[in-house]
Amino acid sequence: MVTRRITEEPAFVLHRYDWSESSLILEVFTRHHGRVALAAKGVKRPTSNFRPVLLPLQPLRLGYAGEGEVRTLKSAEWAGGHVMPTGESLLSGYYLNELLIRLLARDDPHPALFDIYAQVVRLLASEHGEVLQAALRAFELLLLREAGLLPALDMQTLTLSPLDARASYCLVPEGGLRLAQAQDRARLDGAQWSGLHAALAPEASFLDALRACAAVASELKPQLRVLLHYHCGGGTLRTRQLMMDLQNL
Repeated sequence: MVTRRITEEPAFVLHRYDWSESSLILEVFTRHHGRVALAAKGVKRPTSNFRPVLLPLQPLRLGYAGEGEVRTLKSAEWAGGHVMPTGESLLSGYYLNELLIRLLARDDPHPALFDIYAQVVRLLASEHGEVLQAALRAFELLLLREAGLLPALDMQTLTLSPLDARASYCLVPEGGLRLAQAQDRARLDGAQWSGLHAALAPEASFLDALRACAAVASELKPQLRVLLHYHCGGGTLRTRQLMMDLQNL
């Protein structure tokens, strides 16, 4: 039996689990093969060359082999580019990683989403904190789209009726995009939803999505939070709970 071997694969570490006293199981997001679980044997030893490399939010080139659910890490190199995000940006990066683990199936490639994630991580590591919320909202929308969980934003989901540019609409679990009701605090008008729809088109760039979200980030946040909570299976995300705990200190 020939063992499949992958070399020089662009990747990011999403999470690390203890496997033994000296080894880890890694959840990694690769460009061409999607989310993959890897056994990193001996990586916790002080003499391991992998130990200072296998960090989250850092661009890597990985080599691994195997056919089962958990493959074996063979090589790892830092691809360079930026330093580790800190503070709120670091927590935001961990939040994105948790979303990827919750919403993407293993071995399901999403090269376009990988490239967008890499852009967001570079942004988190930069000094442009003023665009952090817009970047998070843009990534959430693009992730939901890639996972097949985002309804069309240029029509009402249940009726397929076109949006009235001046009417208000909400994005809700199961119901998709619908007319806002009196009790709905978070809402966008039809023109704003249509603008987001255009900015999320396959031919649009991440910068287009970033610009569209910047103008409506505060209104989008609670709607996307409920939608993501629904699709992640309920329960508060660990990183979101950590952010709330820190804010309450």
